[in-house]
Amino acid sequence: MKRNLPTVIIGGLLLLIFVLLLFVFQVRTTEVAVVTTFGRPTRNILEPGAYWKWPWPVQRVHKFDKRINNYEGKFEQVYTSDGYSLLLMVYVGWTINEPNNFFPRFNGSTKKAEESLEGLLRNAYSGVVGKHAFSDFISTDEKQLKFVDIEHEMLARIQADSRSITNGIEIKFLGIKKLGLPESVTQLVFERMQSERKVQEEKIKSEGEREASELRSTANLESARLLADAEATATRTRSQGDAEAAKSFAVFEQSPELANFLLQLNGLELFLKEKTTLILDQATPPLNLLRGPAHIPNLGKPRSGNTAGDVPKSNQTAKTLD
Repeated sequence: MKRNLPTVIIGGLLLLIFVLLLFVFQVRTTEVAVVTTFGRPTRNILEPGAYWKWPWPVQRVHKFDKRINNYEGKFEQVYTSDGYSLLLMVYVGWTINEPNNFFPRFNGSTKKAEESLEGLLRNAYSGVVGKHAFSDFISTDEKQLKFVDIEHEMLARIQADSRSITNGIEIKFLGIKKLGLPESVTQLVFERMQSERKVQEEKIKSEGEREASELRSTANLESARLLADAEATATRTRSQGDAEAAKSFAVFEQSPELANFLLQLNGLELFLKEKTTLILDQATPPLNLLRGPAHIPNLGKPRSGNTAGDVPKSNQTAKTLD
């Protein structure tokens, strides 16, 4: 009896495990499950863990992958609200959120579920694209593009359609994967884009010309103001110079010979300011002063009754320049 005890224990454990396998099942974190009783869904299992059930044939457990599945539609032709044709491919991400509805509708087959999604997806993008103009998809102006808004509209449309048929599927996201143009409208699109570019070019040119005109006008006004200020300053300076010159002229008018003599001295000083070698005629002013007193003009104030050059000899002043 003692020899059979380990065998009995092992057998009991195996029997317990077998019973547990009949009455207990486990759902993993990546799974959802539905329990059917005599073939009819009776319980949803959405959280991971161990659960009780009646053994087959009373109850069965059907497990499904709850991770997101990706489905891409076909590259199909659709029409915009203004009659242009587009080629569009859309993708969706979906998951099973109600296995009790998913199982009877598709018999647990993800392939049949994606076949159902194909129709929902086609209705979603064809209905939404038909409400938008061609420029919302393709335009030279970035502000006119509405890709994000269109994708949101498609997502809301397909989510509403999916919930309305209670198929146990939840649409997580949607996006436009590929956008193309049929060959028949490609040339028309290029011509339209060229026309839009031309309009933008003309707009930029007109704005540039307007700004250039404003700059030229501002520059002309500033130039006129500066010229007026400079002219006013020059006029004041000339007036001051004329006033000073008038004072000098009043002095020199009393003795023109003295004025002429001073001018010649200034000229001679300029010639001989630095080391200079000049070969000039002695009669050339102011070098005529070097020839002696005879060539120095008479200096002195004119008297009444005498002309500017008629100065008495007794009053003449001679200066000999060495």
